[in-house]
Amino acid sequence: MLYTGMTNDLELRLIEHYLNRGDKETFAGRYYCYNLVFYERHLSAEAAIEREKEIKDWNRKKKEELVNSFNPDWKFLNGEIMEWPPHPDITSRGR
Repeated sequence: MLYTGMTNDLELRLIEHYLNRGDKETFAGRYYCYNLVFYERHLSAEAAIEREKEIKDWNRKKKEELVNSFNPDWKFLNGEIMEWPPHPDITSRGR
């Protein structure tokens, strides 16, 4: 499963998806989507949303090509963004 999403706080989103793993009420939880293999930074939320929509319209092969161009080994990048896995006591970051 390849999950595509947009966030203003990648670290927090990774934590949320990790904590929701196995939760049938959420897409990421249902499919255990919490390992990051690709990301892009954008100067505005609007640009990020447009890019998210563009990628979501792609077929799986084209999405795989994008990941391959950025991360050919499909290494999980969570640890480059934050301490991974998150500390077991983490439930929120006080936001």
